[in-house]
Amino acid sequence: MFFLLRMAFWLGIVLILLPTGSPQPAAVNSVGATDAISAASATVGDLRQFCTRQPDACTVGSHVATELGYKAQAGAKMLYNFLTETLGPKDTGSIAGSGIRSGKAVMDRAAMDPGTFNKASQNTLTPADLAPTWRGPAARKDAKHSA
Repeated sequence: MFFLLRMAFWLGIVLILLPTGSPQPAAVNSVGATDAISAASATVGDLRQFCTRQPDACTVGSHVATELGYKAQAGAKMLYNFLTETLGPKDTGSIAGSGIRSGKAVMDRAAMDPGTFNKASQNTLTPADLAPTWRGPAARKDAKHSA
């Protein structure tokens, strides 16, 4: 809540300092920049002392700010989950085809006729896959290790 007050304050300062674009005659009772700055600093000082004058209001305000923070966090989590489900990839890449439906179809086919499912997945290695990996030279039996 303090963030909103601070944002409103600085937005007001920016709006006051923006040029209007049209020539206006100077007002007789104009307020100088130093007067405005001293009034703003007095207001900020008064706001800092608010909790010492009204401790119950500050306690309730802190509870409200905490609850609003929890609600904002829960809303952000719901938005994140919604966007993840909506915009996220549908396929994980672990099942051939498009999505869960094709994976379910493969599992249903395997349940109906297990013999055909297992035959399709057997003997799929190539001779290069069956070749042993390089293991380096064999250790000599007469060599002693120096430590």
